[in-house]
Amino acid sequence: MLKKLLTVTVAATALLAAGTAFADTKDKKIALSNNYAGNSWRQAMLKSWDKVTKPAVEAGIVAAADPFTTSENQVTEQASQIQNLILQGYNAIVINAASPDALNGVVKQACDAGIVVVSFDGIVTEPCAWRIAVDFKAMGASEVEYLAKRFPEGGNLLEIRGLAGVFVDDEISKGINETVAKYPQFKVVGSVHGDWAQEVAQKAVAGILPSLPELKAVVTQGGDGYGAAQAIAAAGRPVPTIIMGNRQDELQWWKEQKDANGYETMSVSIAPGVSTLAFWVAQMILDGKEVPKDLTVPFLRIDQDNLEANLAGTEKGGVANVEYSAEDAAKVVAGK
Repeated sequence: MLKKLLTVTVAATALLAAGTAFADTKDKKIALSNNYAGNSWRQAMLKSWDKVTKPAVEAGIVAAADPFTTSENQVTEQASQIQNLILQGYNAIVINAASPDALNGVVKQACDAGIVVVSFDGIVTEPCAWRIAVDFKAMGASEVEYLAKRFPEGGNLLEIRGLAGVFVDDEISKGINETVAKYPQFKVVGSVHGDWAQEVAQKAVAGILPSLPELKAVVTQGGDGYGAAQAIAAAGRPVPTIIMGNRQDELQWWKEQKDANGYETMSVSIAPGVSTLAFWVAQMILDGKEVPKDLTVPFLRIDQDNLEANLAGTEKGGVANVEYSAEDAAKVVAGK
């Protein structure tokens, strides 16, 4: 018990040293409204939330940091969830949204009730809310730019998209297709939705493969690379360059292929720990600090030369990750 108390005290002291006063937020309650938990990225995101927020609650920085996840990726269900959080008296709601605009009405209700709303990953466009995102369009573009350098002669591409109707899916796809237009030697010959889940992606790819010509590469959004590889191998087709999404099973498969035959690719995704940045941003706003409405964080990219190091630091079934401290969040807010 004494050890636990000392740990909490040290954590609180460290936060004070980082310039984060919590006397004004010790009675504040923060909720996480998450629209979906059906893949490894979302599971890692929720795990990161608990890993960082539970010690913050124990240290008295905030009174609560409760996560809530809807059973399906439905706007109506998440809107109802947020309305319940408003009624339950939360001071801030951190949202990973099912839609960039369809939740704006209930988000405005929360703001009008004096509640701080911070959206991340799946952001909302309601002006009263804060937004934390990577440049998802640039992330998609980076995949095609990589392929253009690897294969100047071009070739056929299969695009695996994420969850239909979600901001993240739309932006990554725009980045991919707008950059393909810059390199006419490449052609997207097929597109399927993999829902950012290996099993869904494997089934979708298996379904479209018979209608496709030989593929040079597969462009993805994360949580779909390993599934694509399994479907292509099962069909007895040559395995093209598959862009990965930082999931442990993808990185492990990549390493096995690299060791066996020198297989080359790259991997890119937003770190699931962005949820912890959203938590600290909400805490800072509740503490009266000035925070820009829009914050951009870099995406996490893994290349051929640092694959092994990143795989070693990624737990089995997890996702390569970065979690944020209060000090980290202060640097992001300050633009450092």
